[in-house]
Amino acid sequence: MYNNQPKKEKKCFFCANQVGDVDYKDTRLLRGFVNFHMKILPSKRTGVCSWHQRKLSQAVKRSRIMALLSTTHQ
Repeated sequence: MYNNQPKKEKKCFFCANQVGDVDYKDTRLLRGFVNFHMKILPSKRTGVCSWHQRKLSQAVKRSRIMALLSTTHQ
């Protein structure tokens, strides 16, 4: 039951698309990095680098405060 397939290397979405700063007003982009329960997905799962993960989490939190992004799924 060993998986011999090589792991697919994840690349940072923001580095690949040359996005410098994550905008908290871009909720469409931010929704791709939160789960059904509106929790921020870890970088291990999304492949985002640590610098952009910090910017992303700050943008999601700002968006929640500004009520652009809900804090729960309802």
